[in-house]
Amino acid sequence: MALSLSSRSLFTSSYKSLSPLKNPFSSFPIRQYRILFVLDPCKYNNKTTRYKLPRRRSSFSTHASAALQEAPAPNEKIVLPTNESSDGLLRIRHTCAHVMAMAVQKLYPNAKVTIGPWIDNGFYYDFDMEPLTDRDLKRIKKEMDRIISRNLPLVREEVSRDEAQRRIMSINEPYKIEILESIKEEPITIYHIGDEWWDLCAGPHVETTGKINKKAIELESVAGAYWRGDVKKPMLQRIYGTAWENEDQLKAYLHFKEEAKRRDHRRIGQDLDLFSIQDEAGGGLVFWHPKGAIIRHIIEDTWKKIHMERGYDLLYTPHVAKADLWKISGHLDFYKENMFDQMEIEEELFQLRPMNCPYHVLIYKRQLHSYRDFPIRVAELGTVYRYELSGSLHGLFRVRGFTQDDAHIFCLEDQIKDEIRGVLDLTEEILQQFGFDKYEVNLSTRPEKAVGDDEIWEKATFALKDALEDKGWSYQIDDGGGAFYGPKIDLKIEDALGRKWQCSTIQVDFNLPQRFDITYVDSNQERKRPIMIHRAVLGSLERFFGVLIENYAGDFPLWLSPIQARVLPVTDAQLQYCNEVGKKLKASGIRVEVCSGERLPKLIRNAEKQKIPLMAVVGPKEVETETITVRSRFAGELGNMSIDEFISRTKTASENRTFL
Repeated sequence: MALSLSSRSLFTSSYKSLSPLKNPFSSFPIRQYRILFVLDPCKYNNKTTRYKLPRRRSSFSTHASAALQEAPAPNEKIVLPTNESSDGLLRIRHTCAHVMAMAVQKLYPNAKVTIGPWIDNGFYYDFDMEPLTDRDLKRIKKEMDRIISRNLPLVREEVSRDEAQRRIMSINEPYKIEILESIKEEPITIYHIGDEWWDLCAGPHVETTGKINKKAIELESVAGAYWRGDVKKPMLQRIYGTAWENEDQLKAYLHFKEEAKRRDHRRIGQDLDLFSIQDEAGGGLVFWHPKGAIIRHIIEDTWKKIHMERGYDLLYTPHVAKADLWKISGHLDFYKENMFDQMEIEEELFQLRPMNCPYHVLIYKRQLHSYRDFPIRVAELGTVYRYELSGSLHGLFRVRGFTQDDAHIFCLEDQIKDEIRGVLDLTEEILQQFGFDKYEVNLSTRPEKAVGDDEIWEKATFALKDALEDKGWSYQIDDGGGAFYGPKIDLKIEDALGRKWQCSTIQVDFNLPQRFDITYVDSNQERKRPIMIHRAVLGSLERFFGVLIENYAGDFPLWLSPIQARVLPVTDAQLQYCNEVGKKLKASGIRVEVCSGERLPKLIRNAEKQKIPLMAVVGPKEVETETITVRSRFAGELGNMSIDEFISRTKTASENRTFL
């Protein structure tokens, strides 16, 4: 599906993988939702002198318009298609990968080619060659332009496996031999660019290179990538490119990239002092700084409150367990490459937990349950540890230690639908608290290899469908995409740029109840096995925090902002009164800090840079009348008010998620 965007809209993206080696962008409809309740620096009256910060725009209708307030606004509409919506665009991107490989080998004859697929928003190709620089990319792009201008035909040829092998060996392309061995279908297909270059390929491609608009292509970056993703294999040079149908689409995409860069949570996290990852402690381990920790505390409190209201019992479980537990759960068999090495303690092997679910099963198993006890709902903000390659670590999005908002429901077969519907309602409530109200939903069904009989799979799958239809949510079916232990629902939230992030998941599990042999006593006093439902709403606190940072560009709404207000004296003569105001605000539950030691304009600029929602300026007049003068970041001047009025209005706005 193509989408029509004006230049004041933003192209959209999706993280199908969090690896920095993969292009993170994809096109989806833009979302428009933000309500800001932030306040800005204020005027100040000191006798006859006015201190005023230049007025900023007073309101934004959406995140997109907020992000682009500085951008020009051409009148024309720009259509940004996707690979799925435009077969022509997919062919262009696939052909560009081949053209780029041909250009590379013309410029660097010793370069060996490997694979070169199309991806969301473009293409890449991996080469075994000397390291490349940005200057090299410019040379390669010029050579691509020459190839495109020659309007060379792309010709499909079918050959036998033996003939393909003979040709590959004749040009000394060892990686292609390995690729050929992995192709099971016959005949083998080859695509030629003119009579100068060819590659093993199934297509599709454009008819000639002249079908590509060279002004709609850009080579973006080069990165290292292990052959087949295996650290024991050679490091390759991966060149990323983007390709579009026309120049306007490319400009819109590049503009989106700049906006995404501006919102990068790693930069904002450093600028606002929210979190860090310390080399001394190790990669992928997050340090939550005081301001970031406050936001985490708010997230956790919101999460816990809603869960307890919905009938969940909270749990806390250990960070390690005997290795045998993970053998019973199957993680040692199916997930070992993502687990840290075991440690020996008093001649027993222990394991850092990669998942919380076995612990919750053990808590269930501590006593015999009756059918009358169901449903049983337990929830935990449980920190887990998973081994990730250092090259794949990426800010808060790919880490080695993170806290899952995990919950498990034990229920009867005829309770599955109602419990799933309850989870969908809870998910919607929590996500809306943080400003997310548009989702992409996928229902994944039974794969070829699965545990559990056909009847229970069918019942569970229909229960998930019924719950989604009851909810009125549209969804797509991923046929055969379920886990081996049960069907699942995956939900992606859409952020201010229209990017989609995998957060929420609901999974029915027939495996762990069987592996741990958990049962209950039914109405006939017979032992039966309960249904287990795994579910997470936020996914992980670290990743969700990263999404929040980028969604708001660090400009958090009032209720979520780590510092809601700064009290600023015009001179140090008002500092004592400012401290008294600060104490009163803190006592009322408002997160506040008093800043001094600089001239007022600089104090205001510093507060702006730190994206402080509210500023209260104090001078002699305010001290005399025991008031403050308030201005918001976006609503502008709010004027003079008493401390009690400020407290009341701020708390009401924070509680209601509205403007002050």
